[in-house]
Amino acid sequence: MELVHSGKVRDLYADGDDIILVASDRVSVYDVILPTPIPDKGKILTQLSLWWFGQLADVVPNHVVSGSDVPPEWAGRAIRCRRLEMIPVECIARGYLAGLGLTSYRESGTISGVPLPPGLTEGAKLPGPVFTPTTKASTGHDEPLSYDETAAVAGPETAAALKRITLEIYRRGADLAAERGVIIADTKLEFGRAPDGSIVLADEVLTSDSSRFWPASSWTPGRPQHSLDKQFLRDWSATLDWDRTPPGPAIPGDIADATRARYVDVYERLTGESWKG
Repeated sequence: MELVHSGKVRDLYADGDDIILVASDRVSVYDVILPTPIPDKGKILTQLSLWWFGQLADVVPNHVVSGSDVPPEWAGRAIRCRRLEMIPVECIARGYLAGLGLTSYRESGTISGVPLPPGLTEGAKLPGPVFTPTTKASTGHDEPLSYDETAAVAGPETAAALKRITLEIYRRGADLAAERGVIIADTKLEFGRAPDGSIVLADEVLTSDSSRFWPASSWTPGRPQHSLDKQFLRDWSATLDWDRTPPGPAIPGDIADATRARYVDVYERLTGESWKG
């Protein structure tokens, strides 16, 4: 097999007509890879993604060929995937006000050009989920895109399809998670095209690296929420004297353990299965 791409978290290998997508235990904060891995992180992300791909199979085709037909050294953390031509847009759906969406709203009353009602507070539920795409930068930070800019990048028909599919995945995922006591505040999705031109869901889906998860029992608008995702690590890094440029800080053992515990917690809440590692 040939390594064709190494990202912040995932490595892609070519294997004949397929791609092997391997999720490492690396973790990044503000697009900087930190030197300390989070034990089992890659396996948790992979297994949660596979579970969601199954739940969402009737919404949109996905890239999964097999979650088990992978080299044994990557068992549990790799997926055999279809080759796709990736669409250069990060598709984000937001149902609650948090993160960069909150920052944008406070500055302009909008997110990616989408106007929102006045008077919303941190963590507030939006009147309805909104599509707030960004660029898909190979280096540096992704930048917000308006819908018109998305149409210019991907084409009008593709932009309309991306918006429709992204919001449907979010709604379906949010409803299912709500039944299990979890709020999905927002999520990021990636899509590619199959050889026949159809749009295919790719990469990861509704994981703790790509989404904000909050326990519904403790949700209180107007303040930061208890996170079951990577936000915990971002919040820790914000307490440091670090300018968010490489090299990233080492993660203390207790912070790494607490991060892993959140990943395991939300996996178990959503799937109803105990994490066996």
